[in-house]
Amino acid sequence: MGPYRRLWFTLIAVLVVTFSLLGYYGSEVYRQAPPIPQQVVAADGRALFGGDDILDGQTAWQSVGGMQLGSIWGHGAYQAPDWTADWLHRELGAWLDLAAQQAHGRPYAALDAPAQAALREQLRAEYRGNRADAASGVLTVSVRRAQAIAQTADYYQRLFADAPELHKSRESFAMKENTLPDAARRTQLTHFFFWTAWAAATERPGQAVTYTNNWPHEPLIGNRPSGENVVWSIASIVVLLAGVGFLVWGWAFLRQHEEPLPDAPARDPLTSFALTPSQRALGKYLFLVVALFTFQVFLGGFTAHYTVEGQTFYGIDLSQWFPYALVRTWHIQSALFWIATGFLAAGLFLAPLINGGRDPRYQKLGVDVLFWALVVVVVGSFVGNYLAIAQVMPANLNFWLGHQGYEYVDLGRLWQIGKFAGIAFWLLLMLRGIVPALRAPAGDRNLLALLAASVVAIGLFYGAGFFYGERTHLSVMEYWRWWVVHLWVEGFFEVFATTALAFIFSTLGLVSRPLATAASLASASLFMLGGIPGTFHHLYFAGTTTPVMAVGASFSALEVVPLIVLGHEAWENWRLKTRAPWMEHLAWPLRCFVAVAFWNMLGAGVFGFMINTPLALYYVQGLNTTPVHAHAALFGVYGFLALGFTLLVLRYLRPQLVFNRSLMRVAFCGLNAGLVLMIATSLLPIGIIQFHASVSEGLWFARSEAFMQQELLQTLRWVRTGGDVVFIVGALALALQVVTALRVPRAAPVLAADGELSPVRR
Repeated sequence: MGPYRRLWFTLIAVLVVTFSLLGYYGSEVYRQAPPIPQQVVAADGRALFGGDDILDGQTAWQSVGGMQLGSIWGHGAYQAPDWTADWLHRELGAWLDLAAQQAHGRPYAALDAPAQAALREQLRAEYRGNRADAASGVLTVSVRRAQAIAQTADYYQRLFADAPELHKSRESFAMKENTLPDAARRTQLTHFFFWTAWAAATERPGQAVTYTNNWPHEPLIGNRPSGENVVWSIASIVVLLAGVGFLVWGWAFLRQHEEPLPDAPARDPLTSFALTPSQRALGKYLFLVVALFTFQVFLGGFTAHYTVEGQTFYGIDLSQWFPYALVRTWHIQSALFWIATGFLAAGLFLAPLINGGRDPRYQKLGVDVLFWALVVVVVGSFVGNYLAIAQVMPANLNFWLGHQGYEYVDLGRLWQIGKFAGIAFWLLLMLRGIVPALRAPAGDRNLLALLAASVVAIGLFYGAGFFYGERTHLSVMEYWRWWVVHLWVEGFFEVFATTALAFIFSTLGLVSRPLATAASLASASLFMLGGIPGTFHHLYFAGTTTPVMAVGASFSALEVVPLIVLGHEAWENWRLKTRAPWMEHLAWPLRCFVAVAFWNMLGAGVFGFMINTPLALYYVQGLNTTPVHAHAALFGVYGFLALGFTLLVLRYLRPQLVFNRSLMRVAFCGLNAGLVLMIATSLLPIGIIQFHASVSEGLWFARSEAFMQQELLQTLRWVRTGGDVVFIVGALALALQVVTALRVPRAAPVLAADGELSPVRR
């Protein structure tokens, strides 16, 4: 550890404390999850359905795309309703009409205000009261509620079939006709929807809040933000301000004086190494990155257009073959695949450099095997998604080969295992280059040790996605899903990216190794401090208790703190291009890394905190404010990182390459401008309008057909086309640059000491 002992101990302490919090309160998720009743019965003794029927409904929901078709408890897609909020409101309305007819002989809407108020009070008492018997596992509902459940279930039976009277609704929700053809599975689906709404309306025993902390906003039964929601929202803002304050003080008083930058080498040090066979084999990885990137971008435009026409693409009916749920699944999964491929390529390029410019034995074979395994997983998972949503996949095989139904981990479990095996194999290939360097008797190996630790974390933590199964309780599944989506992607990938860049820049001789090491260790501690327990901010309303909200709100506020100094980091990265003449050849990768810092600040910081506090998320979870954050953070940060790594590796695979300035300007400006346009002209305005509706009427209304199909929102969704086109042009320009560069023969000149090209065969 040497001079970095304090930084290492700080990082280790952060990891121990934060993982202890995540683990302890994770066990609370298991203990306090909303119960799934063994039997639901009416007060007159009629058995309605059982716990297995609810879980069968959960698997039916998974098979139609799950979170890619509407949302449950606020998590999922945004065009169709949130099925929890929608079911709850429809059932409440049915109950009120039944009660009004029985008591007054008229519909609820025809009653005067005092009569309506009296019925609403009865409604609130019945729905918020907990009538589940913990000993027997029996949930008893009133005869009237049983009738309301049946009426609501009939609507969903017809909606998920092909009832002609609901064709317009399916079109508005971007659902294909006959979404779930099997009538028995549609019935099971309604049982699952009922249970999610029951948990959202029913108070926990001994508490005055529902199992979902009073989410969603539903005035009919008094679902409003709890006192704890408000308290911890204010606390999170205080924690953020305190964190920013301490960061500024630490920056001013604790950091040592900046040491002068080392003299830049007269020649790019990486060109002094002959490319190894495994490095030369990385060209196909770069091609796969831009191929999947292009595919994903076009799918994004396709998916966005479905929010306007629902079942057609400019009048062509494609929904029966490529419905919204499918193309949105592919859109998200292809993004994860190409971003991960970019990171894998960067790591595999570094491994021989770390090993002294030599390949470990059979390294090229390993690189080739990993690539084709990745292709198999991509193709297999996409085909499985198609067969599942087309309802061709047998129900008993869907979870394993088709569609898990959970956003960001949609691929079937078999393909998920294949992906994990590929990442673990990448870890092995990386360690074969890193371990010998760590064993070297001399030299500062601290930065390399941190890089190795981040590689191990990436390789292993994806395995958190195996801690739930097809019929796992929804609350427990969400806990582990966010280990993958938040902790693995937003946590350990961030540390790997920071450390890999520091290693590259120090190897290039542009920054000193001690400065790069200290900065990487400090950054890792800051990222992990907020990032690990901050995972809970996704679980405020997923059937968890108040302590989960408290920990999530407090620590996730700290995630924003390190983003405050990203402007300085961007400037530090950008000024490296003037350190030596040969750095001009790395200007475009550097621009991507500068873009990463900008979008980290705006997309992850500003837009992330915008929906982060419990009070804000209470009203905006499941609205278009979420994709504002998702697009700006996922592409703006990790997308640009992967593209920057791709261009960096490309530069050394083809050392004679001079980036086409016109193409790269179109690519860089198009991607950034397109992202700004789609957010500023469409997603954010729609999200703000929905936010007002959610506060005023309830989440059900903000996601309803009547609200979402109004002319203003339709126009805003059409307007997004402009930003999408600009973004697509940028993506095509970048793909063209990479593909044309890869076509250049490998025999190439390298940079001479003066920055000019001299012919040397690599």
